[in-house]
Amino acid sequence: MSTPRHIVLTSHSRPGSNYFSPIHWGAEDARNRGPVIGSVSNPMHRNVIGTHSGSYSVYRAVSVAAGRLDPSHVPDLTNTSPVTKIGPHPQWSDPEKIVSFDPWGHVVADEFKEQISEGLDIRPTIAITQARLKLMELRDAIERGRLKPDGRVLLNNGDVNVTKIAIDPVWYIPGLARRFGVDEHAFRRVIFEQMGGMYPELVTRSDLEVFLPPIGGITAYIFGDPDTLHDPAIPLACRVHDECNGSDVFGSDICTCRPYLTHGIEICVEMAQKGGNGLVVYNRKEGRALGEVTKFLVYNARKRQEGGDSAAKYFERTECVAGVQDARFQELMPDIFHWLGVTRIDRFASMSDMKHDALVSQGVEIGERLDIPDELIPEDAHVEMEAKKAAGYFTSQTPREGADLDEVKGRIIDE
Repeated sequence: MSTPRHIVLTSHSRPGSNYFSPIHWGAEDARNRGPVIGSVSNPMHRNVIGTHSGSYSVYRAVSVAAGRLDPSHVPDLTNTSPVTKIGPHPQWSDPEKIVSFDPWGHVVADEFKEQISEGLDIRPTIAITQARLKLMELRDAIERGRLKPDGRVLLNNGDVNVTKIAIDPVWYIPGLARRFGVDEHAFRRVIFEQMGGMYPELVTRSDLEVFLPPIGGITAYIFGDPDTLHDPAIPLACRVHDECNGSDVFGSDICTCRPYLTHGIEICVEMAQKGGNGLVVYNRKEGRALGEVTKFLVYNARKRQEGGDSAAKYFERTECVAGVQDARFQELMPDIFHWLGVTRIDRFASMSDMKHDALVSQGVEIGERLDIPDELIPEDAHVEMEAKKAAGYFTSQTPREGADLDEVKGRIIDE
């Protein structure tokens, strides 16, 4: 039987804690900004609320509890450096431009090499690698003549060369509060209360301004040359996509998510082949950030309501179950564009007014907007699509309204 260890609460600072002065968010370089230390191997070095790995931090904790992971393990970062250079860009030194992740998170092994060698457990929050994508939709595009392999971007077997970027969330609390237009103290308190009091430092440690929340992060896919992505003179095609496991992975036909995602990838490939670049930003915000359980409950409510699944009541049913139509807070979405130095999108594959407005309000210029082609809309997804058009989403067509909108029906639940 193991001897119980003394539990040290983190709700208040201890002598010698917060080894570094508060992080200087928006400093002109990484060393002046200071490292983000969310590891628990030495609590005295921590200078943030929370810990690394976002939602996966819970799995790490379980691994430690089960005796499968040494809690004192420090990652060996040999050969983990990015495969391509990103930044720095002027936006990195503006504390209002990037507030939801660490712009220096991919270069900590180099920028803080000395501190790491001295025993500080400083970990990357961004990783950049290379890959090839294999998508049946791109092979179909080749067979139909919409795309032609060039041997550089699109290979003869239909594979696509990409640069992949994974980003864990790192929230600069004062900047987030300002982005949402709320008082910082109220912001901290509401997050603390709504998370069941999980992070007392939110309300007791005002000296800690950075929070590593236990949520999903971002994956970005670059088609073309990452070195020129920030150049507004080089055309850029883009799809901003919020996670939909049912459609993206399993091909559920109740929504347009996977077809729109693959359509966005296709225009990114096409743009890269023409000498421009493509960018797909994939955000972990399942079910409009309401979660998959809530989403499936909404599906049942839509299918079982009187009159059946109707475009006219599409958003109403979501709000009845979840209390809100959408919880994705697109206000933070432009951060990755600032990090990449992007100031203009020439072809934007998105019908979302919220995504468009969030980018434009943050100074990102958008040229052509592309809605999903009619032939790509799955049979049962017309309810979603017509409801979004009627609600103000971008469309090149005339939105339905009134009785015409109410006529758009989906399948019954047991069909």
